[in-house]
Amino acid sequence: MTADIDQQIRTLAVERRLPASHLARWLAMDPVSRAAMLDLVRTLRLRTGQLVTALDTLDEITVREHVTIASVLDRPEIRRIANGSGSTPSRASALLEALRTFRYPLLKKMQEQLRSEVSALKLPRGISIDLPQELGSDELTVSLRVRTGAELTQMLEALDLRRTGLTRIIEMLGGKRGR
Repeated sequence: MTADIDQQIRTLAVERRLPASHLARWLAMDPVSRAAMLDLVRTLRLRTGQLVTALDTLDEITVREHVTIASVLDRPEIRRIANGSGSTPSRASALLEALRTFRYPLLKKMQEQLRSEVSALKLPRGISIDLPQELGSDELTVSLRVRTGAELTQMLEALDLRRTGLTRIIEMLGGKRGR
């Protein structure tokens, strides 16, 4: 059975043009983890980049937590994504997001805090705040959508009224404690 799974993995690796180093890491997993990964890849039809990202992230999780890949893939959050409803591409993206959350729990917590802070500002409709993706920067983007000079004045006044909250968010992005 293990030889059959290994052959299926090799076939899939050729089809997806998986780099040899990632194939070697996959084949080096314990048999249960190899099979679980194969099942997940097929279920979610992971593209090559997604497969590489999943393998890398899973590898980091297993090293940090001292667990097997099969045990990570057996977590309720992962099973819910794999067996859930929705399009396969959206579930594949959700899988990678869930793995990132396991790998970087503090990053996820910070993202949630920042989103909560932005939401608490209760900005008017024409103002949007964009947080940096994966918090890879300390820059905050504020966008205004206006049609008239009066709307511009109104939006700028709304931003001015929320200056303290915006400053707190910017400081959080820069690594300073909010609140």
